Amino acid sequence: MMNTKIMRMILFFDLPAETVSDKKAYAIFHKELIKHGWIMLQFSVYCKIINFQTKMVSEIQKLQGAIPKYGNIRILNVTEHQYQNIKIILGEKSLNEDINSAKRYVII
Repeated sequence: MMNTKIMRMILFFDLPAETVSDKKAYAIFHKELIKHGWIMLQFSVYCKIINFQTKMVSEIQKLQGAIPKYGNIRILNVTEHQYQNIKIILGEKSLNEDINSAKRYVII
């Protein structure tokens, strides 16, 4: 068995939704996130589990064609251990988070 380090990419975004073209750009970006395996943690906060050997740059490149012209998008990379230390001070984990946890993630 390979000793592989699990990482989380956390994507934060604020996109304008004032005009029809803004809303269309948001919809395209959102569909691209889902298509490439990102899961929603909160509104405008998504994460993806990857192994350390996966090039993080390639994950970003997959989204390049869908990034809107305006707004703010950031990505934070953390280890799975760091991610597991998140403290929820209001609310609870979603079913999606439980289903897509690193414990259930299979690395090939």
